[in-house]
Amino acid sequence: MSRTITAMFDSRSDAEEAKERLRKTLGADARIIDQSSAQSDSSGESRGFWAGLKDAFMPDEDRHTYNEGIRRGGFMLCATVDETQADQACSVLESSSSVDLDSREQQWRKEGWKGYEARRQSDSSRDARQGNLVEEERIPIVEEQLRVGKRETQRGGARVRSYVEERPVNESVNLREEHVNVERRPVDQTLSSSDLKDSDLLRERTVEMRETSEQPVIGKDARVKEEVVVQKTAGQRTENVQDTVRETKVDVDEEGHSHSR
Repeated sequence: MSRTITAMFDSRSDAEEAKERLRKTLGADARIIDQSSAQSDSSGESRGFWAGLKDAFMPDEDRHTYNEGIRRGGFMLCATVDETQADQACSVLESSSSVDLDSREQQWRKEGWKGYEARRQSDSSRDARQGNLVEEERIPIVEEQLRVGKRETQRGGARVRSYVEERPVNESVNLREEHVNVERRPVDQTLSSSDLKDSDLLRERTVEMRETSEQPVIGKDARVKEEVVVQKTAGQRTENVQDTVRETKVDVDEEGHSHSR
């Protein structure tokens, strides 16, 4: 089962970029509609295109708004994707430079655009002027049909941010130190001539002794102790839609007998 995804852009470059992202990400087939293609009558592509959008559960009001956007120089991207790829396709278009159509429609109305309602009133007035009828009363036979479509809504989500935090740590280590002390000690010892002759007491000498000490050397080891995984999963649910539809019934009396339609 396939779905039709649409979006409006202010420039062809933005629309082409979104089209290319859909092609690379999903392999989706998409086309761009502008003033020249939407008004084309030679091949009949425009009439077939708008009729296709109507079959894709697009309301008449939305189709009229898209038509106004194209008339004002916009570019409409229309992509056909599989049902399972619809959510991802919407995410691709939402992250692109697409136009917020609701906000744009409000802006047009402030500028004087009447929207779909004015189009309906114009069509009714044109129909009333045709023909040479003396008197006519019309009772429209209206029958409602239930049409169920789908739209994307924001339900929430999660935002995960990672940051680096420093905290002080203390470690104890035993360090070894060496000290050199020089002191004079009194000695009272008599030496004979032979003692002086046989010993090296009377000679020049140098004694050098160095002090040493240990200093702490700091190193750091890093390891991953935990990870946060952010995932978005997609599923399907079935929902039964219940509503009522109305239909106009007419009772016709013709010369003593009546019947209903």
